[in-house]
Amino acid sequence: MRAVWYEENGEAADVLRFGDMDKPAPGPGELRVALATSGVNPVDCKRRQGGRGAMDAPRVVPHFDGAGLVDALGDGVDEGRLGERVWIYEAQWGSARGSAADYVTLAADRAVRLADSVGFDAGACLGIPAMTAHRCVFADGPVDGQTVLVTGGAGAVGRYAVQFAALGGARVIATVSSSDKAAVAKAAGADEIIDYRAEDIAARIKEITGGAGVARIVEVDFGGNLETALAVIANNGVIASYASDSVLEPVLPFYRMVYGNTALRPVLVFGMPEDAKRHAIADITRWAESGELSHHMGPRFTLEDTAAAHQAVEAGAFGKVIIEIASL
Repeated sequence: MRAVWYEENGEAADVLRFGDMDKPAPGPGELRVALATSGVNPVDCKRRQGGRGAMDAPRVVPHFDGAGLVDALGDGVDEGRLGERVWIYEAQWGSARGSAADYVTLAADRAVRLADSVGFDAGACLGIPAMTAHRCVFADGPVDGQTVLVTGGAGAVGRYAVQFAALGGARVIATVSSSDKAAVAKAAGADEIIDYRAEDIAARIKEITGGAGVARIVEVDFGGNLETALAVIANNGVIASYASDSVLEPVLPFYRMVYGNTALRPVLVFGMPEDAKRHAIADITRWAESGELSHHMGPRFTLEDTAAAHQAVEAGAFGKVIIEIASL
């Protein structure tokens, strides 16, 4: 089969290789997916660069997300799943073989049925971004009637967070950095848009909420935005953050958080409790099938051009970067 891999950490153009590998066979409790698409996430680039610890194996096929058709079953897997359209998540978690290939094997419960009405390109968006967003929005209970702030509301996680919060009945405020991104966040369901490059976020939120602040924050840059977050979070509010790239080791103003009874919830999709994953999958599947969930597609690349796809992600590509592997 065709695949992309790296055998050392480094820049995409230097270490990513394209060639042939043996087709994997599913083990007990696993299935094999013939992939139509693979989704590229920032974590894929960071792991390839060496920023997320040692390599899993001497040769690593990257990418956690993708979509395709189940084409082989391991022992103990329901025979009715053969030929099923699926989206996959955590393909490379605990494995050295991810979805940057023609085929991938993984635990059967990490391949989720994909409705005929949902394209394989959309399916490749639903792993890390959508499940992270769902956890950030709903980990601390329903949001119906609450005001939720989503920073980076046009990003891969942020846009899903805007949709999920809106679908959950919340009033949604999103921060963005341009008019194009404002349009994306607005289309996703944001009630209020704040351009953080041109406006005072805290002042605008106090105006929007009548001084009450927000009950939840879905945060794209915890350390960089901490002062603003503490200025706008309501008493007993929750800051759910999935990244802190501008300040890797932020210092917590403990007593400011104590007096506001402010909760901090770091979110990493791989460590989510299994019941939280099942909750996310159920909601994502339902909303995708009903057409209530939309997806923001970005640049597309062939499998041979995976290095260029990684470079696009690192350059801040607008929309989800997709590898098109096969027409299924």
